[in-house]
Amino acid sequence: MQAQGLFDVKLVNQPPAPGTEAAGLGRRSLDKQFHGELAAHSLGEMLAAGTAQPGSAGYVAMERITGTLQGKRGSFLMMHFGVMDRGQATLQCRVVPDSGTEELLGLSGTMQIEISGGQHHYRFDYQLPA
Repeated sequence: MQAQGLFDVKLVNQPPAPGTEAAGLGRRSLDKQFHGELAAHSLGEMLAAGTAQPGSAGYVAMERITGTLQGKRGSFLMMHFGVMDRGQATLQCRVVPDSGTEELLGLSGTMQIEISGGQHHYRFDYQLPA
């Protein structure tokens, strides 16, 4: 199955976790509002770091998404793994196994994110048990 739509995101810089300042990691809070076939709100955290090579960096994030997915109510965790390799971006977003609740029990899937025209678009390819 597939759900598509737009989302708004607020990223807010956060201080490093105590004792990790020397690692030089950027930390941000995530606050998203999904529109369309996924009508939901999410909260999460992101860690990112760049390198001495321009255009090379990486980030990981975890968020809990709560709302409705094509009419089914519940929440689930989404894990992000993003890499920028000398300007070439790759991003993997995957539902954490066994994280679905309520009508989303057993949810699995991956999400593609694209930014175009100043808007964030998502395509969520997912499965739910019959």
